[in-house]
Amino acid sequence: MTLTRRTLIAGTAAAVTAGLIVEAPAAATPRVAPGDPIAHLLRRATFGATPRSLAEARRLGPAAWLDRQLAPARIDDAACDGLLRRLPLANATPATVRAQLAKHSYEGFRQLAKATIARAAWSERQLFETVAAFWANHLHVAVPSSGVWDSRGDYDAQVIRKHTFGRFADMLRDSARHPAMLTYLDQRSSTKAHPNENYARELMELHTVGLVYDESDVQDAARLLTGLTVGRSGNYAYDASRHATGRVDILGFRHANDRPDGESAAMAFVDHLAKHPATARTIARKLCVRFVADEPPASLITRLAQVYLDNDTAIVPVLRALFTSAEFAASVHQKIRTPFEDLIATVRTLGLGPDRSGVKGLDALHDALVQAGNAPFRWAPPNGFPDVAAVWASPSAFLMRCNLHLNLATGWYPKQLTRPADLLGSLVPVLPGTYGGLVDALAIRLIGAPLPAAHTAAVLSVADKQPNSPVDRQLTGHAPYLIALVLDAPSFQLR
Repeated sequence: MTLTRRTLIAGTAAAVTAGLIVEAPAAATPRVAPGDPIAHLLRRATFGATPRSLAEARRLGPAAWLDRQLAPARIDDAACDGLLRRLPLANATPATVRAQLAKHSYEGFRQLAKATIARAAWSERQLFETVAAFWANHLHVAVPSSGVWDSRGDYDAQVIRKHTFGRFADMLRDSARHPAMLTYLDQRSSTKAHPNENYARELMELHTVGLVYDESDVQDAARLLTGLTVGRSGNYAYDASRHATGRVDILGFRHANDRPDGESAAMAFVDHLAKHPATARTIARKLCVRFVADEPPASLITRLAQVYLDNDTAIVPVLRALFTSAEFAASVHQKIRTPFEDLIATVRTLGLGPDRSGVKGLDALHDALVQAGNAPFRWAPPNGFPDVAAVWASPSAFLMRCNLHLNLATGWYPKQLTRPADLLGSLVPVLPGTYGGLVDALAIRLIGAPLPAAHTAAVLSVADKQPNSPVDRQLTGHAPYLIALVLDAPSFQLR
């Protein structure tokens, strides 16, 4: 077969669809520095390594780098903070949003989504941002969705980001008393005459213990949670007149529930769920799926669940145990990037920066992710985006990634992002003498290891060159396409 860009893409897409990126035969396994624990750590704990972040991690060592990232307040993030000031409604209070936008406006949603993209691409607090994204997906409130136009940005700030490195019990309590969650899952309409079971069910099934409850648990929980609602101001309120009294027995939580003001009982139940052993396993497993493997080792799940319980639901000890585990170290090649992660990793590895002013470039990145089906928070069901290869690995999804790589490498779209004056020179400061050497240098810089020989030949077929062809004057025109094709390699799709 003659190797061309089309056959390269078709062959890679077939490999992705078959799951070969995750478990390929030995001869075809992408070579992504399997012996480099720092590169592996940064692939999982950031949204994409950069030369600077790799150099910092190598200088500090994995343990010190992890310590630094787990203390984000000590990391200077002034440049990203300055960019976020262009999006003043991203994390605004409901009162501020109501004062500045028409009712049910989507502008607050868009600013929040663009802020999420900006933080992932340009924040120095990369581990914090990856974990914040995990929690936002776990305690998911979809946007756009009915009624949260004024509260979703505040939910991100006051529930997710406030507790990202804190205690899950605190995060869960605040989510149960936030207008965005109460609106999204219909709790605000629940009354003692007609208890709504939606939030009670998802609180147990998705947010905490999983499928270990029965219908009587749902009914009792729905009654107990009545009274948690949203006031006329758009903020959380407790309305005792809505509360349904009566004894409850829910997954080991027993309460007389005999007072009209049942807020303290409801919060005690939420705490009970947060500290339940089944919740510990739910959180541990989901963290392992995000950071280790689609089918994570049972030994690691069990160990992390115990760390969670031993530390009163604090998340930092769990993260430290995860990233320093033998199972994590052995998980190279076992995750692929989502479309969001692929786009952000491309921006980061190419050294692209935000707009010099305004947010049109961020608008374009957001719209590209909408088309890819992976824009922030735009997953309609309450279970959040799936995080397994089978969902994101398809020929059509791969082709979309290829087009995004080319648009970003060439500067065609979005044009507003800042970029190195000489992109190729910034990636490969000293040009090799041959095109094969150039592709190797690009692959090492962009991915971490050379491509297999057949992939190198396919990349060079676009320029009608052979690996031993000397670099010539045509290079300037070929360079963006060669860069994009290296990014199309299966090994770049690996998280």
